[in-house]
Amino acid sequence: MPPTATLGRPAVTELTYQESEVLRAIGCGLTDEETALALALPENAVGAHLGQILAKLGLRDRAAAIVHAFDSGLVVPGRGPRTAVRPQQRAAVHRAQEQPVRISVLGPLRAWRDGQPVDLGHRRQQAVLARLALCRDRTVSKNELLDDVWGLEPPLTKVVPVYIYRLRKVLHVDNRTDSVIRHDRCGYRLVPGAVEVDLARLEDLVAASGTAEQAGELTEAVRVCAQALDLFHGEPLAGLPGPFAEMERLRLDGRRTGLTLRKADLHLRLGRHGEAVDELWALSVARPLDELVGAMLMRALCLSGRQADAVAVFERTRRRLADELGVAPGRMLRQAHRAITHGCEAGLAPTAP
Repeated sequence: MPPTATLGRPAVTELTYQESEVLRAIGCGLTDEETALALALPENAVGAHLGQILAKLGLRDRAAAIVHAFDSGLVVPGRGPRTAVRPQQRAAVHRAQEQPVRISVLGPLRAWRDGQPVDLGHRRQQAVLARLALCRDRTVSKNELLDDVWGLEPPLTKVVPVYIYRLRKVLHVDNRTDSVIRHDRCGYRLVPGAVEVDLARLEDLVAASGTAEQAGELTEAVRVCAQALDLFHGEPLAGLPGPFAEMERLRLDGRRTGLTLRKADLHLRLGRHGEAVDELWALSVARPLDELVGAMLMRALCLSGRQADAVAVFERTRRRLADELGVAPGRMLRQAHRAITHGCEAGLAPTAP
């Protein structure tokens, strides 16, 4: 049940998700620096969020915000210690802040140099950088770049060295003498430790969520999972040409789907059935033929007491599978349907990967 307003003030449900997380961290006694590290935010953004929180809730100062966090039930005494910032999260954020060059592949390809966005040129040139960024731990040969970026239609001229030269130029950091792209007799690679790629941050957060889940800290696991999903900002590598980009789009989109399913499963285990339904419903719209998504949505609806809606999801998915693929529902969907129609809770066991 959501917390109610305290002494006539608005409830924390008036806040955005990010503001609620900031208020929870402050209520646990974290400083602005610790809150920034825990939530992967710039420290000045924490202060800005706190200002919005005070204005929305009609609170006087930070001390009043801490009291409100406890009164509203957002923070429970004895939980959420000041050591809430996990070492791997702290290291990941420090690593990102120390790198003058950052590259994002979890959406349209973007890059920043010393915090400023840079123009990466046309799509083929961007695809070359994406290939290096997604294979940052090894050298990529020129032939691999040609095959992965141009496929069966290689360029007529030697454009790879030209693209590398341009990328080195736009990503060059003024106070460094060396480039972030290294060239040797085997090919090209990003200089280890010189570039922060958001995919590495994603992996750190996935690992932290798994650690929290294994420790039984399901709320923390949900929070970190949400941070990982927030790194996605549209279709990965949107619009980039070549077979490598196409393959990575599918892989990264599958990773996002898996994370969404894990987060929904954690919500269900915490009894937050409505939140799980909302996330799974949106995912089912994007992936209407995904039987795992359909089965989990049916499970969440059933646990929310919406058996009729769960059966309707089965029928809708069954029709689409027949009409578009010419196949019948698989075992997971049939098992979920059988469990719902027979009132068997055992058949609604977790199905997230």
